[in-house]
Amino acid sequence: MPNQSPDTIDRLPQLANFRFRLRQFLAYSESTCEESGVTMQQYQLLQVLGAARMEADAARTTISALAERLLLRHNSAVELVDRAERAGLVRRVADPTDHRRAVVEITPHGQELLAKLTGEHLSYLATAAPELASSLQELLPSQR
Repeated sequence: MPNQSPDTIDRLPQLANFRFRLRQFLAYSESTCEESGVTMQQYQLLQVLGAARMEADAARTTISALAERLLLRHNSAVELVDRAERAGLVRRVADPTDHRRAVVEITPHGQELLAKLTGEHLSYLATAAPELASSLQELLPSQR
């Protein structure tokens, strides 16, 4: 059962402020991605693939693993990978440990775009993060 304490409703302004700060970041992310010719979902896909590549974890790049990580249904993840593949951002290759299935890899073009977008997002967060973090801390009971 949700917390129904009297102070729950009293924290509504802090929750609204946190959601506002989060939406500001998401709006920035969406417009930055659009300017680069990709969707936010494609950028999120590139982030997951880039992180898996850095950690040498190809098992995390099957369609099922990507769907789980991106909070998508399997068929939606397939469609996302299809669109990203047509855009030259990713490619499917045989799984090195199980040739019956495929894994998804980021292409050099996808890697370049990921580096560009990551830099832009980190620059934005360098200025917006204090307000975002502060709005979250205001919500946390231990911080009040």
